[in-house]
Amino acid sequence: MTSHSLHPDTWVDQYADYLFNYAVIRVSDAEIAKDIVQETFLAGLKSAKNFKGEAAERTWLISILKRKVIDHYRKINSNKGKAEVRMTYNSSVDSDGDWLEEQVADPYSLLENDGIENEELGSAIHDCISKLPKKQGQVFKMKTIQGISTEDICNELEINPSNLWVMIHRSRTALMDCLNQNWFNI
Repeated sequence: MTSHSLHPDTWVDQYADYLFNYAVIRVSDAEIAKDIVQETFLAGLKSAKNFKGEAAERTWLISILKRKVIDHYRKINSNKGKAEVRMTYNSSVDSDGDWLEEQVADPYSLLENDGIENEELGSAIHDCISKLPKKQGQVFKMKTIQGISTEDICNELEINPSNLWVMIHRSRTALMDCLNQNWFNI
């Protein structure tokens, strides 16, 4: 594996938007997501000496962000704090719906070994995505899961960027409502 190094002076420019989008999907509150991203950058700076270069910088920051999201839920509700989005990737199956943003392994997470809970959450997410209106679900998967650019999605689906972001917002709201009803309250 190629050794990677950290460049904290570029984190905000390179990763802030991605980390924010990742966090806001999970907490459904822009202000909380901003705080979590800031906490992620701060934690990254504090633990930079522990970075071994075995993962890409963004992957490493995502693993920190995930723990910050979990910490957030632990503070507000102990059951939600156990939630970590982790789904099994199976390359022989159609990748639509494979969650979430790269199936990033977090070797430091104690929760990632809780396979039963992770499977249940993965199943709940798939179920919730399948309940979205067809075009909304398609836009959500393309933008959030597959990471396709706004321009490419708009060209392919013949929609404008404003329409795309409205669909993304509605999808996120519907998914969070669905997860709150079907998973977090179990």
